[in-house]
Amino acid sequence: MKSKLTFIILLYGVSLYAQQRTRDLGIKIGVMQTGKLNSITDVQGVKVGQVTLIEGSSVRTGVTAIFPHSGNLFQDKVPAGIFVGNGFGKLAGSTQVKELGTIETPIVLTNTLSVAVAMEAVIGYILDLPGNEKVQSVNAVVGETNDGYLNDIRGRHVKKEHMLDALRNATGGTVAEGNVGAGTGTVCFGFKGGIGTASRVLPITSGGYTVGVLVQTNFGGVLQIDGAPVGEALKKYYLSGQLQNDVDGSCMMVVATDAPLDARNLERLAQRAMMGLAKTGGIASNGSGDYAIAFSTDERVRVKHEKASLTDETIVVRNDAMSPLFMAVIEATEEAIINSLLAAKTMTGKDGNKVEALPHDEVIKIIKKHNLIEK
Repeated sequence: MKSKLTFIILLYGVSLYAQQRTRDLGIKIGVMQTGKLNSITDVQGVKVGQVTLIEGSSVRTGVTAIFPHSGNLFQDKVPAGIFVGNGFGKLAGSTQVKELGTIETPIVLTNTLSVAVAMEAVIGYILDLPGNEKVQSVNAVVGETNDGYLNDIRGRHVKKEHMLDALRNATGGTVAEGNVGAGTGTVCFGFKGGIGTASRVLPITSGGYTVGVLVQTNFGGVLQIDGAPVGEALKKYYLSGQLQNDVDGSCMMVVATDAPLDARNLERLAQRAMMGLAKTGGIASNGSGDYAIAFSTDERVRVKHEKASLTDETIVVRNDAMSPLFMAVIEATEEAIINSLLAAKTMTGKDGNKVEALPHDEVIKIIKKHNLIEK
């Protein structure tokens, strides 16, 4: 049974979704079509679960869990690739993914000092699934960013039960953004960051595949929105004198697609997510752990844990058909990051530290000045 506190937190996380997104403001990033929800959950089968912890004056943190499909992930693994833009971070499970090219657990995002408890929760979750009674090794994939400016990170307030709540309550459909889940206490470009998501759908002539991205934003640089120099115009950017020490913190990018891709091309897809981050003005600073994880949900490329045959026969997208997917992930990553900023609200946390939300009215003026508002 959930505790009363956790129940309130889960409701809080959902209620924040009323915040605006890029397209609500008339900002149309890129040229490709979005999915129905413009979310990672536009990729069929993908589910997201979030628990948001806001308690007292100093707890501002949480957990976000992403499921590639609803089945037993250990028995029915998905191909995956990982790209490390800057390795100042703790992406648990990354070496096995790079070695074997598969993911066998949900992907969990949280804060830096909660990676260990997240791993414990994921391992227990997988071991308890029917069919896994003989499993003796689980490669939990857990990413993080450091929310220590707003959150009492040393208190390690995210517990195993919070992780399990996020895992057990994951659903498809609309994904809450901004100050929720693993993005509750994050800071991006000196403004309030958080969770963001977006998607793109390829033209039928290019396969008609969907690419969805979810980000946990906690990094810095010089903010740009659809090419407009927003950070510069707001006089709030790295080396401006105001944000000298506020560029470190990390960005986690999770990419899902229903295109049948193998691990090699999923790693190539993950690489392009970093280009989306760069388009927002991120600089992958020394202390920013910038990681992209990409996986395919197509059943034809899944890897069975136990199989009688010694060989696999799969159908995969050819190398020379990858460019539309590259473009899709760049656009979706860029928009997901901006969505995380626009959805976030001003927050006060640990030691009275306060981070302002990105000012929508000012942003619209800047965007209009550069003729980027969609009529």
